[in-house]
Amino acid sequence: MEKLDYKAYWQQGIGYDQYKKQMADDHASNEDIQIKDYITLNQRRMYRVEKTYAVSTHLADQIKNLSHKIYWLILTEHWCGDAAQILPVLNAMVNLSEGKIEMRLVYRDQNTELMDAWLTNGTRSIPKVIQFNEDFNLTGAWGPRPAVAQQLVLKLRADPATIAIYSTDLHLWYAKDKQKSTEAEIAEFIGMAVN
Repeated sequence: MEKLDYKAYWQQGIGYDQYKKQMADDHASNEDIQIKDYITLNQRRMYRVEKTYAVSTHLADQIKNLSHKIYWLILTEHWCGDAAQILPVLNAMVNLSEGKIEMRLVYRDQNTELMDAWLTNGTRSIPKVIQFNEDFNLTGAWGPRPAVAQQLVLKLRADPATIAIYSTDLHLWYAKDKQKSTEAEIAEFIGMAVN
C-alpha cells in the first residue's frame, strides 16, 4: 500500500461546527427515510452530550499542560450512532485545549482509501480518530468506540437473539457510562502524541 498523504486529508477536513451544519443539511435533503431517522436520533444524542458532558478536572489539567500540539483527523458519517456519542466529547476537549489540539472531520464513504487503512476487525467502523503530533507524524489511532463498548457490540452481534437490538443496548450503555470510558481512553491516547 502506498503511504497515505495525511496532510491532504487534513486540508480537506472540516471543523465540528461545519460538520453539524452539513448534518442538518443532510437531514433536510436526504430522501432515505431510514438514514433521515438515524440523523434525527444522532442530532439529539449530540445535543444531549454537548449539554451534559464536562471534561474531568484530571483530563482538563492534562490538556491545559500540553507542551506540544496534537492533530486529530476523524473519519465519520452523520448516520453513525457512535460518532454522535463521541464527537461532542472530543470537541469539548479541543475547545478546552486553547488551540493545542486541532480536530478535522472527513467522511468515511468519500475517503475509502483512508478508511481502508484503518479497519477494525476488517470492517469500516467509525468514528476512527487518527492522531498526529506537532510535526504531523502519526502517533496512533483510536476508535470506533471504547473497548468496553466494543466488547459489548461484538457479544451482541454474535448472538442471533440480540443482533437486531444491539444498537439499543449500546446506546443504553453510553447513557449509563456518561462518556467516562471514552474520556479515560482518550486521555491515554493524548499521552501517545507527546511521549
